[in-house]
Amino acid sequence: MSCPSIEHIENNKLFTDLQYRFNYVCKFVGFGEEDIKYIHESASVLAPLVPTIVDRVYVKLFSFDITKKVFLIRNDQFSGKMETSLDELSDTKSEQIKFRKDMLSKYLVKLVTADYSSKGFLNYLDWVGKIHTAKAGNKKIIVDYIHINALFGYVSDVIFELLYSCTQLSEEQRIKTIQAFNKLLWIQNDLFTKHYVHDEERNGIVQPNNNKTHSENNNNNANNKTHSEKASSGGCCFAFGSSNASSSDKTITSKRSCPHASIMLGMAMGMIAVGAFFLGKYFAL
Repeated sequence: MSCPSIEHIENNKLFTDLQYRFNYVCKFVGFGEEDIKYIHESASVLAPLVPTIVDRVYVKLFSFDITKKVFLIRNDQFSGKMETSLDELSDTKSEQIKFRKDMLSKYLVKLVTADYSSKGFLNYLDWVGKIHTAKAGNKKIIVDYIHINALFGYVSDVIFELLYSCTQLSEEQRIKTIQAFNKLLWIQNDLFTKHYVHDEERNGIVQPNNNKTHSENNNNNANNKTHSEKASSGGCCFAFGSSNASSSDKTITSKRSCPHASIMLGMAMGMIAVGAFFLGKYFAL
């Protein structure tokens, strides 16, 4: 068995050229046109299940105080009533949660309808990761990666199990669709982690800011507003804000619905979160 030829990868371009990085990760995990085809074809099955998926995501986020408390922060585009305590906050009755659920629903639909060759969509996926950090949006709202990673794991497990048990899909379709979403989750995950790790600094591409500690930065970002009045700016699940990324929503005509797939799209939240999960602050679609 002959060894495959070695493809040269320009290290610095992985951190300075988003398209180059995306292409590399896609090639490494084997994400291609066939995967995109299966993701697009799953839209008619997943679209009717988006509300159920979104509800399941928020039930999970509300099951821990550390992830629930983020929703006490006001979203940029929300002007309605805000709760002031975790006990008051409801995943089914709170006005802002309903508003955020609507935004998350649009994100999930985008994942199964988007043109994956579009630079605008790639920028959007990258932005989804960036807004959870201090690099974009409201610097007071930083979602630690441990929570994002945990939700990725939760969503992927649910999606794969439900997809595999979906009798309305052939065995080949189930396997191929699961594989496609698994790859997509890892690609979106990379576009989250790139904003948390310091690979660019380690490679001498950007100069690190060593003058302030994380705690000092948080103190400098504080203002006179109460916790419930602070505004956030971006994300799917957490505090939502607004994005410059533009895209046209596509209408999905549901022809069939798999009763076992209720959370398949969830991966795509935040990624799927699926994916993506916390899409830490909120995006206007």
